[in-house]
Amino acid sequence: VQLQASGGGLVQAGGSLRLSCAASGRISRINAMAWYRQAPGKQRELVAHITSGDNTNYVDSVKGRFTISRDNAKNTVYLQMNSLKPEDTAVYYCNAEGFHYSDRYVLPFTSWGQGTLVTVSS
Repeated sequence: VQLQASGGGLVQAGGSLRLSCAASGRISRINAMAWYRQAPGKQRELVAHITSGDNTNYVDSVKGRFTISRDNAKNTVYLQMNSLKPEDTAVYYCNAEGFHYSDRYVLPFTSWGQGTLVTVSS
């Protein structure tokens, strides 16, 4: 299963961006989808997570500013980022877990997108 992320870019502090990540392949079911980020010199951290039942969780630093959502018909997850801060600058990665078809079998998968750079200027 392949994930294609898009939507990153350069924005001024206080601005907004919307990231998208579409999954493709022989997908049987996607359970959880998530966005991670990695800033220069820092470890990758979980930003937001959404289950198949649309239960969401966020890292404290983005609560009230970021919203994760998904379109199951399109196998796509979104991250709406508002009130962006310079400390949000990072490469953002999408992640998905579920099951895919492989020959006669249904097997679990975990996939990562290629990363999209978000730069917030002060």
